[in-house]
Amino acid sequence: MSIPANVALAGATGNLGPAILEQLLKAGFHVTILARQGNTREFPDSVEVRTVDYDSVDSLTTALQGQDAIVSTLGLGALAKQFYLIEAAVKANVKRFIPSEFGPDTTNSKTAALAVSAGKVAVQKALVTEAAGGRISYTYIFTGPLLDWCLAAGLILNADEKSIALYDGGDSPFSTTTLASVGKAVVSVLKNPDETKNRGVYVQDAAPTLTQLKAIAEKITGTVWKGTEVSVENDVLAPALAELEKENPDPSKSILPLAVASIWGKGYGCHFQDLDNEILGLKELTEAEIEALMAATLK
Repeated sequence: MSIPANVALAGATGNLGPAILEQLLKAGFHVTILARQGNTREFPDSVEVRTVDYDSVDSLTTALQGQDAIVSTLGLGALAKQFYLIEAAVKANVKRFIPSEFGPDTTNSKTAALAVSAGKVAVQKALVTEAAGGRISYTYIFTGPLLDWCLAAGLILNADEKSIALYDGGDSPFSTTTLASVGKAVVSVLKNPDETKNRGVYVQDAAPTLTQLKAIAEKITGTVWKGTEVSVENDVLAPALAELEKENPDPSKSILPLAVASIWGKGYGCHFQDLDNEILGLKELTEAEIEALMAATLK
């Protein structure tokens, strides 16, 4: 497969989409945004915007005409729309589909079994079926949690309370990647289509432990942080699974806990062992760079 020139982006206004758009444009791709009706977000002049109905295969097929690849960053609540995107991409003869993964390894059997992973796993199966028939190719990009976004959102460290949850002791490394590096990974996948065809690629900026991040936070702030030991199985996963057994489960009591399990639970595979950083030309952050990134959030 030749390097694609025209790339469609679905989900350009979410948390991750803008970072991927920025890197695609820097790399010289012609980018077409698939925007819902009524979207008022402004994009650079070089970007083409096509209004679509994500529930209409015909609408999506029309919008994908002339595209070589599509990158999806649709959020958890919209993952099912990707089935229409896949069908439309096949009809429009799009060559490469990068689905909305960009997190823990959902091909890991334990992570795949979590309810929060169901949508992504279903999309994987659909892509595998289409690829087996030679109708499209795909690449899953696994990045672990998005480090800078998670820090800013208080999902790893609680800056206000100067506290951190140390899951299962906090000494297990976990792969994590910044928003900008995810965008660079997308670009590198598209520039290496044969090496990344029909498989998952694994990238990371770093693989710290929670205790290491606690120490860095203490260095930056000059204060002692509270570390609370939390059992993933007993304190996080068990209550979430119990919630899901209810007739009308509260998603707020299951989605985040299941995500925590997929990142810090033992056996869930979020410390990537076989990285594709070298193939994709991605360098890991130095400890000084991690400290600078955290300082921008914590100070």
